[in-house]
Amino acid sequence: MHAITIPEPGGPEALVWAEVSDPQPGEGEVLVEVAASAVNRADIMQRQGFYDPPPGASAYPGLECSGRVAEVGPGVSGWAVGDEVCALLAGGGYAEKVVVPAGQLLPVPQGLDVKRAAALPEVVCTVWSNVFMVAHLRPGETLLVHGGSSGIGTMAIQLAKAVGAKVAVTAGTKEKLERCAELGADILINYREQDFVAEVKDATGGAGADVILDNMGAKYLDRNVQALAVNGRLAIIGMQGGRKGELNIGTLLAKRAAVSATSLRARPLEEKAAIVAAVKEHVWPLFAGGHVRPVVDREMPMSEAAEGHRVVEESGHIGKVLLVTS
Repeated sequence: MHAITIPEPGGPEALVWAEVSDPQPGEGEVLVEVAASAVNRADIMQRQGFYDPPPGASAYPGLECSGRVAEVGPGVSGWAVGDEVCALLAGGGYAEKVVVPAGQLLPVPQGLDVKRAAALPEVVCTVWSNVFMVAHLRPGETLLVHGGSSGIGTMAIQLAKAVGAKVAVTAGTKEKLERCAELGADILINYREQDFVAEVKDATGGAGADVILDNMGAKYLDRNVQALAVNGRLAIIGMQGGRKGELNIGTLLAKRAAVSATSLRARPLEEKAAIVAAVKEHVWPLFAGGHVRPVVDREMPMSEAAEGHRVVEESGHIGKVLLVTS
């Protein structure tokens, strides 16, 4: 088979489409013939040499994929050769075949093309686990999503609206904010021109956001805490704005607020399986009902993954960039 390899860390040109050995499914695993994968920020960090795969994971980038079951390993039930699936991965999605723990497989949602399903596993599992399983967003509350036009952001908007929450988003252009509004965002904030703390406070009558989903990390830490409502919850999922910031414990105490930080890739298999099971139970029916849909900016051949990385690094996209095998 062919896969995107990284002989040496570097820029997008470091991604090399090469012939490699086929993976073999072991106990509790399934071999998937990949139809598509998607570009995530974690893939870019891996390419740059900053985010190695967990021990035992594939060395190839790609944290999600869609395709068809090609082989079922020992000890696996409920899946058969030919099933259309999408999968949450620790790596290996940028390839023609990938081995997946059976607990991280999901059926392609009803009415959705198998390739477009590649846009779902990483973002849906990230949003559901952080916004709902950790931060417990409830109907009537306000969610602030930083990077509302990203893959994570476009999914967070839809899922929050589906449960009856109000959604505020930040983005850097009028076009991106308009797309967020089309998905249901109520409060639109251009972070280049507006102070999101002031805008959220104004839109909520001074209360602030009940939940904040943050991809920036250190750069936004203090202002995120300022933007939280009493009993608010800040969920940090990225470090695009740096690793180290100053946390005002006094403000946090006064608001009886909480800060959590999670990653998905390195979690134990049983934790990932629990998240996937929750997503199947709570989110997958929303696709069948037409309440939620993947937002795909563009598709390109997987062999041209370097161009996909350039698009995402330049933030020249809305939603997801897919890499397709054929």
